[in-house]
Amino acid sequence: MSRPLIVVRPEPGLSRTAARLRAGGAAVTQWPLFAAAPVAWEAPDPARFDALLVTSANAIRHAGAGLARLAALPVIAVGAESAAVARAAGLAVAATGDGGVAQALVAARAAGFLRPLHLAGREHVDSGQPTVIVYASADLPADAPAFAAAAAGGIVLLHSVRAARRVAALVAKRGGTGIAALSPAVLAAAGSGWDIALAAPLPTDAALCALALERAIDRAAGAGDKTA
Repeated sequence: MSRPLIVVRPEPGLSRTAARLRAGGAAVTQWPLFAAAPVAWEAPDPARFDALLVTSANAIRHAGAGLARLAALPVIAVGAESAAVARAAGLAVAATGDGGVAQALVAARAAGFLRPLHLAGREHVDSGQPTVIVYASADLPADAPAFAAAAAGGIVLLHSVRAARRVAALVAKRGGTGIAALSPAVLAAAGSGWDIALAAPLPTDAALCALALERAIDRAAGAGDKTA
């Protein structure tokens, strides 16, 4: 018997993740708990930096006019999505990681960039680099009993520590609900008592979706490749 998957991240990532899961054969509920929006910020002197560290595609989407002052700096992207959005905005991508902030910084150093400026959201993983906040995610209203009912018997995908804490607050009785988290840190933020509690092997949407699909779909029942 298959388990439904519940996606709570903000748009446009919400629809992209849902499409990836549906392509894998899962039943998906889209229930956004946050919405990303720009915040006022002032671009620092670009001469102080040799690259832009982009750990979320939303940093490029919501950076606004201030990004133009920094556009000559090459981008160190945390993953393929961030790299694609940066290129679409007319920025040059010098290096792309595939394993989170630490791995992106390794890629940056390997490419010779030692002074990156981190463009980030208000809730972000500390990179240890100079950081400017260019967007923030606001909570969207959610009825706790309704959300818990929708998640019962399913697996909720958690893309951030903030999402983990919000879902934990909404679901009081967790015994019939599973969670799949982007990283061990995100998983820990959701607390205990879940029916299934998993962390993706890499902090990417693709890895998280693959993990959730593996646990959600009973391929034996559908004459798939599992025999038990």
